[in-house]
Amino acid sequence: MNQPNTTPATLFDKLWASHEIVARDGESLLWVDRHYVHEGSFHGFNQLDRRGAKVAEPALTFGVADHYVPTHRSAGGPIANPEIARMVDTFNKNVANHGIRSFGLNDRRQGIVHVVGPELGLTLPGLLIVCGDSHTSTHGALGAYAFGIGASEVAHVLMTQTLWQKKPKRMRITVDGRLADGFGAKDIALSIIAAIGANGASGHAIEFTGAAIRAQSMEARLTLCNMAIEAGGRCGMVAPDATTFAYIEGREFAPKGEAFERAVRDWSQLATDPGAQFDHEVRIDASRLAPVVTWGISPEDALPIDGRVPDPAGETNADRANYIRGALDYMGLTAGEKLTDIAIDRVFIGSCTNARIEDLRAAAAVLAGRVSKVPGMVSPGSSSVKRQAEDEGLDRIFREAGLEWVDSGCSMCVGINGDIVPSGERCASTTNRNFRGRQGAGARTHIMSPAMVAAAAVAGHLADVRPLTVGRKV
Repeated sequence: MNQPNTTPATLFDKLWASHEIVARDGESLLWVDRHYVHEGSFHGFNQLDRRGAKVAEPALTFGVADHYVPTHRSAGGPIANPEIARMVDTFNKNVANHGIRSFGLNDRRQGIVHVVGPELGLTLPGLLIVCGDSHTSTHGALGAYAFGIGASEVAHVLMTQTLWQKKPKRMRITVDGRLADGFGAKDIALSIIAAIGANGASGHAIEFTGAAIRAQSMEARLTLCNMAIEAGGRCGMVAPDATTFAYIEGREFAPKGEAFERAVRDWSQLATDPGAQFDHEVRIDASRLAPVVTWGISPEDALPIDGRVPDPAGETNADRANYIRGALDYMGLTAGEKLTDIAIDRVFIGSCTNARIEDLRAAAAVLAGRVSKVPGMVSPGSSSVKRQAEDEGLDRIFREAGLEWVDSGCSMCVGINGDIVPSGERCASTTNRNFRGRQGAGARTHIMSPAMVAAAAVAGHLADVRPLTVGRKV
């Protein structure tokens, strides 16, 4: 594999160069270090079966059952829905037939793939990681080059452990200033997307940097990189540092002892060189941010909670005005109404974006001693997170607030596993997408941070979390 030259290089340049096998006709063949597969990866396995092919590097492929798995389940019990049961059974057969290590429903390490990979130490700095899921960008928080791939690409990686790619452009998003207490990575992410648009980073590899990013925990960085795809980015990444190394140390599949120390020395070189050039630069002042919620049908339809629903009559661009009218019609909103006047029907805390232990703690800090005015569901990001939350008593807080505490899985984020928002209902959600029908046909989704979802639950409408956190740690 090629090595970086002496020209100042970005973090992304270094990762690309270290995985490039050959360049030809504007594309490069890249080596893949980790390939994560889930139930939805069956298309790729089907292509292998039609060709009578085998997985080239089964030791570098890891299976996780997450997208279709039910979150209302008993250990070892049957899955009631026959279609879901078929999907999970197909996944089990595929990984077993090809000798792939997997974390299925009966494994204590089961969870959402983008939660499980980092928490098990499978995701490491410097790796190239792919998965048949767009939010694979999450893993870039540890200084990896991670991105989602399609079904034919899944098959290519399974058969060759390589992938042809066109090199993206480079974008640096610098977030400086101090984020006020009670604000989270979701607020940063939605603010960025609102500022540059859902296609603002199209064709770019994003590096997040700046004082506000360095101050974030690993779990917050995972949320931020998870949302990079919602800005149109090919991937998102944060250069590894002491926070990264402390997070990795001791995890099941991470290097141990002297091997870990050597790895840290290597990982410490994964930083953008002074003078390295980016194709696009964006700067955000964290001190000017407010808690954010979405009002429309794209993550870019995001506003500070003290704002109002936009009015198409005030738009000079006809296409934009038509878009707003369509979004308001679908969402059942009135132009100009205060965001805090929007009543909700239910809440959801979960997904690969915001279901880690810190996310659950933030929501529980708001809900403790309070009661939700609407029904809702809390689905931890992994079985390990679920056990830890129960050890800390977080499950009791959620239950006493009137919310349902369920098992780990993609759950209500994607609406293909039995967990959906009924048509016409409005859900305050910690998920990453608010597209039409994302959480179920006719569902109306407002995405926000876990603390903001908890505030909405207590208020029964979209609400500012800040008054509810006085004297509490969020």
